[in-house]
Amino acid sequence: MSVFGKIMSAIFGSAHGAAPAPQPSAPGSSPTSSPSSSPASSPASSPATAPSSMPQVDVEAVLTKLAAQNTEKLDWRKSIVDLMKLLNLDSSLAARRELADELHYTGDKNDSATMNIWLHKQVMQKLAENGGKVPDELRK
Repeated sequence: MSVFGKIMSAIFGSAHGAAPAPQPSAPGSSPTSSPSSSPASSPASSPATAPSSMPQVDVEAVLTKLAAQNTEKLDWRKSIVDLMKLLNLDSSLAARRELADELHYTGDKNDSATMNIWLHKQVMQKLAENGGKVPDELRK
């Protein structure tokens, strides 16, 4: 599984313990999923349809809940390393470089500070693109 896939799985899987964000529906729209579809199905299975076929996952609420349960003070809102630690994922430089490759980082991977800032923003943006409710301030 990709590093980003592990991040999504950790957050979206933890969402079962947190309340989903309300999802706005367009007036006059009808559900497109069949009655046998389950919102508990894998969120990564169909990223393009995740926002319309599943309740939107409140990423901030999930991560805040995980942080409250963690004994270590982690600044997941700003640090990709702390975000990965919070999710019990490998946060080593090698893992972050692998994530950078997955997300098509074109900068200098030896400049880890710049890469880390970029990674955090990209991860939040990609979570939003894949059915996560992510506040604007976390994507900028």
